[in-house]
Amino acid sequence: MSARRALGLAVGDLYRNSWRLVPINAALGAVLVFAAVAAIAVHALLVLAVLAGPIAAALAHCSVTLVRTGNLVLADAWEGLRLHWRRGLGLGAAGVALGVLAALAVHFYTRSSVGWPFAFVTLYLVVLLGIYAAVLTTVAVANLELPLRPAARTAAALVAQRPGTTLFLGLALLLVNVAGFAAAVMPFLTITVAYSFVAVAHFVLPAEAREV
Repeated sequence: MSARRALGLAVGDLYRNSWRLVPINAALGAVLVFAAVAAIAVHALLVLAVLAGPIAAALAHCSVTLVRTGNLVLADAWEGLRLHWRRGLGLGAAGVALGVLAALAVHFYTRSSVGWPFAFVTLYLVVLLGIYAAVLTTVAVANLELPLRPAARTAAALVAQRPGTTLFLGLALLLVNVAGFAAAVMPFLTITVAYSFVAVAHFVLPAEAREV
């Protein structure tokens, strides 16, 4: 499926199921905000952001379920959390580690008079890894029988097959989330991340995996 069509279909899915997706998305945002605020007082508390991983996996599960069946109920969020919390913790830990390393690298390079190009490259790599992480999370959730490493290879193969289209989708979703965050905190917490997961599910899942 093309990136444009995936983005368009996600709009319709979100419109019809927003009240089901908003609670789990709000929980994800609340954990991230709480971890960020706590880390201001005690830096080590940033580790609490790892807890966002299982919630993100549950949100991805809801998105995959919606794309595959055309139906979604609130119980799907709890089912996703039950099925994928371990993988979610692993992905969350990797995401936190990546974020800390990226922040340290950008801080180091921006303090250097010649480091700005390296800071830009670091941010660019973070964006690329973020796009890959969204694909990986969707693949891992959609294929529970696959261990995480084979799921990572499958996700890498999907990205490699359509690098330009995947980059376009990722940048479009990045703009959506940045716009939502710039408008206000609550839209970021309650709608844009859910939209992103649904769009990625449409983009990643093969046509035969959809019942409607």
